[in-house]
Amino acid sequence: MARLIDSNHHASLKDYERIAHLSNDVRDLREEAEMLLPKLQGRRVWMVNSTAHGGGVAELLPPLIAMLRELGVDANWLVMESDEDEFFRLTKQIHNLIHGAGDPDLGNGAHALYEKVSHSVAARLAEFVEPNDVLVIHDPQPLGAGALLRERMGLTAIWRCHIGLDEETPETIAAWEFLEQWAVKYDHTVFTAPEYIPRCLAGRATIIHPSIDPLSNKNRDLPVHKLAGILANGGLITATGPTLTPPFEERAQRLQRNGEWAPATEPEDLGLLFRPIVTQVSRWDRLKGWLPLMQGFVKMKEALKTNTLSEEERRPLDLARLVLAGPDPESVTDDPEGLEALKEVMDTYLSLDPELQDSIAVLSLPMTSPKNNALLVNALQRCSDIVVQNSVREGFGLTVTEAMWKRAAIVGSPAAGLRQQIRPDLDGRLVRDAHDTDDIARTLTELLLDQERRDAFGLSAQQRVHNEFLVFAHVRNWLRVLAETLDGRAAA
Repeated sequence: MARLIDSNHHASLKDYERIAHLSNDVRDLREEAEMLLPKLQGRRVWMVNSTAHGGGVAELLPPLIAMLRELGVDANWLVMESDEDEFFRLTKQIHNLIHGAGDPDLGNGAHALYEKVSHSVAARLAEFVEPNDVLVIHDPQPLGAGALLRERMGLTAIWRCHIGLDEETPETIAAWEFLEQWAVKYDHTVFTAPEYIPRCLAGRATIIHPSIDPLSNKNRDLPVHKLAGILANGGLITATGPTLTPPFEERAQRLQRNGEWAPATEPEDLGLLFRPIVTQVSRWDRLKGWLPLMQGFVKMKEALKTNTLSEEERRPLDLARLVLAGPDPESVTDDPEGLEALKEVMDTYLSLDPELQDSIAVLSLPMTSPKNNALLVNALQRCSDIVVQNSVREGFGLTVTEAMWKRAAIVGSPAAGLRQQIRPDLDGRLVRDAHDTDDIARTLTELLLDQERRDAFGLSAQQRVHNEFLVFAHVRNWLRVLAETLDGRAAA
């Protein structure tokens, strides 16, 4: 019911200090840590979430925990586990409701199921934690278990909610009415945006933006030969000669016209190194806006039949390819709707004319090796002229942060999490609505025809990430929250 995870982070603070544009960030972090660490001496900090891989939280925790440890905090990572598939279906429904989607009726047995699993998880977590520890619970899945431990053991507990919506709807009301009895038992809460804080937690929350690690496999620089090697080893291009490293054990798969999956280089090369590439990389989730993005791209292509562009202008639009890439959904254990969302993408793709199918690639990226998966995402984003995140709802959207760091031109929806990152017409473009396929088509057309604007967006976006969304600021903010929460307990 709970498993200790080795964060297995690859870099030390000295590694970051060696990089000229990151050295000042490390210095500032060390200085603040020296002031706050005395308040954390003798305490262990336990980060608890629902999965060790797949999704933003599982990517945030390794660098966060590793840096806290190096600074002197006894930080650890636990993953809750349960054989109750219906529990994860319920928490996925709650996840959707917090985003304003789905059926607000959770059913008569929802409370009993949630409480049953929470008691089981709490009993297992109790084998690890002690009353003097600090428990940091991430998202709704382990929320109940953490609240039970807070009551039973009297330890300090913080709930970190990574999701939210910037409006109150019947769906969000239903979700927070369900979660309130558990959430209010925590000493403090952390949200991604002020608009996400529910009324029941007003005045008891801090804002921390998620962050990326610039030296992670997903975000580190890739020289040309390494980029090409990763694409070849992962099956995204065909190697034309020998490579320094062997092929990945599992390689990317591509949806074929007959509905089967085959190597990504079939029936022909994707063109990642030569074509204009528009990419979205996300979990297979209806809230990621996959279908309207595909339909908008199709409209852009169909408009070529009637427009009056010159041959030179038409060429980038003719050659442009849309890449829709997500993880092998069976590997994401806490998201039972992943297969259903992927099937909808597959069905839409299979309904297209062959000519349009040729301009779209639906990819499934293997998850058995987190390192190889991260390298594939890194390479895909670096090969992309435009990276899209067309989310209907988005708590934050680290896939956008990652692409901004790589100086890609960004197209986002007006989802709240994306608005926090993308300054319109400075760091990228925001379409009017994730479902507005006409606006998606127009925006893609304009950017594919304007290399200068794409370059300007990319430069501005990278600077914004450096200033606001790197892991150093994330760690500093967590040190503050941990210290202030302990101060609050002491004062009480």
